[in-house]
Amino acid sequence: MKKILILNTLVIAMLVSSCTKSLPDYGTTATVKMSNGWWVNIQAGGSNLTATPTFFTTYNTVGNTKDSMWLDDLKDGYGFKCMVATNYTQLIFGAAKSSNEYYDGSVNFPATVSISNGKILPKAGHSRAGNVADSIYMEAVFSGDPTTYIIAGTERTGFDEDDY
Repeated sequence: MKKILILNTLVIAMLVSSCTKSLPDYGTTATVKMSNGWWVNIQAGGSNLTATPTFFTTYNTVGNTKDSMWLDDLKDGYGFKCMVATNYTQLIFGAAKSSNEYYDGSVNFPATVSISNGKILPKAGHSRAGNVADSIYMEAVFSGDPTTYIIAGTERTGFDEDDY
């Protein structure tokens, strides 16, 4: 009887422990506070160059470190994708003559881009529908073009009413 009771206890313990799932914690990327999709306008010389905001992305590098990230206009703007250095604690970024990954030797895209005064401003903007949102700001100069372009906008909130 004692053996049956011990055996039943062991079987119940194994059944209970086998039902407990422990999922791995995948965490977030190293640049989570700076990585997002953004609705941005592009300005030069005080004029808006975009009729409506265009979609722009920032995301972590393959190394997933806090000291760098990608800027990518998805070829819907000036046509650039470059890596920038970041200061994650201050949410600032920049680069001098960063290689444009969209450049293939053609005249359609600049070979390098310099980014200055890049910053993410938490809760400093308002989306299309008026929701409080993070904002992004940067100044870009492309190789072969001395113009300073201002790229600024707000994060994509995920709400349909905020999308363009």
